[in-house]
Amino acid sequence: MFSLVSWLPALPGLAWGWALLDALLQGESPRGWHGDGLGTSWGTPVTRCCLFPTGLVGACAVSVLCSLLKVYLYIQCLNNPKRQAEKEAIQAQRWVLEPLHVVVLTGVLALVGSRVAALVVLEFSLRAVSTVLSLGKGAHSSQLYLLCQYSLGCGVSCSLSFLLEGAPHGTCNLVLAAGLAGLLATYARRLAHHVCTLYELHSRARYCGVCILLLAAGHGIPRLLRNALAVTFAVADLAAVALINQDFLSTAEAVRFWTPLTICYTLLVIYMQEELRHSTGGWPVYQTVLVRMGGLFILLLTVGRWTDVLHVLVSLLGELWCLLRTGVMLEACRQQ
Repeated sequence: MFSLVSWLPALPGLAWGWALLDALLQGESPRGWHGDGLGTSWGTPVTRCCLFPTGLVGACAVSVLCSLLKVYLYIQCLNNPKRQAEKEAIQAQRWVLEPLHVVVLTGVLALVGSRVAALVVLEFSLRAVSTVLSLGKGAHSSQLYLLCQYSLGCGVSCSLSFLLEGAPHGTCNLVLAAGLAGLLATYARRLAHHVCTLYELHSRARYCGVCILLLAAGHGIPRLLRNALAVTFAVADLAAVALINQDFLSTAEAVRFWTPLTICYTLLVIYMQEELRHSTGGWPVYQTVLVRMGGLFILLLTVGRWTDVLHVLVSLLGELWCLLRTGVMLEACRQQ
């Protein structure tokens, strides 16, 4: 198996440290890891979905989503004389805080356990399908992209953990995925900064290739995001179901877990659709987050573990962090 240790010189004093790093990147526990007071054998899977590399990839995916949506909303506001205030608000956002957003979201995703991350993915998928069927291609489609930020991070992390489980080159794949995701997020952030700074000038002068391309095809960004998110959540849903079912030893245990979960999620989706239909401001978005996480909190108090309850609280912080960071774009989507 390819590992970091095979690329490093044989130094006895650092051997266990490199083995620990390699195991953590692969989501396994090294020999002698005392997580529960007893040493474990090499390769014992750690019951954690979103370790640092997968959490970083998930945070970068959220950053790419926000950057592309910011480009689209800025162009839409620029082309509408009645939305100049929203355009200036998007343009006035502090770009220095973007790396901080990625770092904080990476830490949150790294702390969330596999069960809660999978439940967040399944809940959003059900809510998204219900929203699309009830509203169709309406004015709230762009807002739905912003509401899926944290769920997207959990979905990417779950998918990576599931797809790379037992892979012969797991460490190399994780490092490569994290590097490519960081590179893609950096270029998407630069694109958003370029558009918010120079698009108005370049679109008139017609001498910037990027701005000319956005002028001609910028209206297709929502379609691109919709197709990418559909594929991402389709894979994430399969990974989430597989990760949850790994904890069950029998069919009876699975039924005892999935039955109240299905009922809870159905009631939550019905309630949230009614709230969003009658909402007139931005506060119901945050209220919906509290209701969703509260329902998941109560559910896991009865059928989950105490660590799951703690992970729900961490997920609540992650959801609120994503929404607070994109409050200006949420308001722009609501006005649209």
